[in-house]
Amino acid sequence: MIPYGSFIFFFLIGILLLPTIILGLLGKSSKIYNMLVSIVILAVIFGNSKTGAISIILFTIFQIVLIKGYHHYRKERNNTVVFCTMVVLSILPLVLVKVLPLLGLNHVFGFLGVSYITFKSVQIVIETRDGLMKKQTLPVGELIYFLLFFPTVSSGPIDRWRRFEKDVNKTFSKEEYKELLYLGINSIFRGFLYKFILAFLIYNKILVYLPDHATYIHSPFWSNVAYMYVYSLYLFFDFAGYSAFAIGVSYLMGVKTPENFNMPFISKNIKDFWNRWHMSLSFWFRDYVYMRFVFWMTKKKWIKNRYTVSNIGYFLLFFIMGVWHGLEWHFVIYGLYHAALIVGYDFFDRWNRKHKLWPKNKWTHVVSVFITFNFICFGFYIFSGQLFK
Repeated sequence: MIPYGSFIFFFLIGILLLPTIILGLLGKSSKIYNMLVSIVILAVIFGNSKTGAISIILFTIFQIVLIKGYHHYRKERNNTVVFCTMVVLSILPLVLVKVLPLLGLNHVFGFLGVSYITFKSVQIVIETRDGLMKKQTLPVGELIYFLLFFPTVSSGPIDRWRRFEKDVNKTFSKEEYKELLYLGINSIFRGFLYKFILAFLIYNKILVYLPDHATYIHSPFWSNVAYMYVYSLYLFFDFAGYSAFAIGVSYLMGVKTPENFNMPFISKNIKDFWNRWHMSLSFWFRDYVYMRFVFWMTKKKWIKNRYTVSNIGYFLLFFIMGVWHGLEWHFVIYGLYHAALIVGYDFFDRWNRKHKLWPKNKWTHVVSVFITFNFICFGFYIFSGQLFK
């Protein structure tokens, strides 16, 4: 069963989380019960596929052994080679999932959500290297719960271990849980509006007829322009709707999963967009790819110009992000397109600070939002693959 893909899924969640809600309203912890609920829901999601069930079990065991092993090692030693080996091993199953099908080979780690679980695991390894986990015991049960937390297991948002662990072990008061319950239900209803009403109508009433079957648009060019904007809206409402479901259910379980979208289409520039769109993913790549690369290059002093280092970091960041979406050309070009946009914006911003030809006022803000929106939509047009058909 696909998470949040049918009303039966929501009905099942509602029944299973009823004791959670009752315990929360009584000011009592539901941690153990929520763990059991996660096991049941995961069985529902992956139970119909024997291969998928075996894959997620083996994958989770593999990641837990890496995390616990490196955590134990890091208490006494801190070798860079060992750290890099742990990160590579943690990412390896995801790489195999992406590469082996291109070679016509089967793999064992192909299941829904493998990317997001990998990101969580890598995050723990990196923060263990940074010395942020030394005082924590990293209980196996809570680690599994974190990696396989069912509301976010398939498509995020990507939570952070230390934030998640704090919520899981906190017993909310009656008043605090009432607030969480209100926010969670509100988020779930917003998800219904986005995914099952707006995204559904946009796709079935407009998008399916574009660009090849447009009735009222005879020009192929304008038909593709219409497709670009409509697809962008559909992508937002569909994904933001899913994220709203995941966040809402998490709140019901006492976990304040971070927001994933913050009105991305009113972004004033491309950097602002990536602070609003799929925020948990963009912040993950920023913290664990871009910042690590810039710090490493600055420390090595191989390139002295900090702007050059930053620009290389952006291209590396968005190239990896594009490849993560898939190894097809349109995903790679989508990533490089956004890297070029950010590098170009950085150059313009530095130039404008010196020459001050683009003042900051409400009129230039509106124009900036309009320009950014169009660049974003063209990026989604590339992402859709329609440009290369």
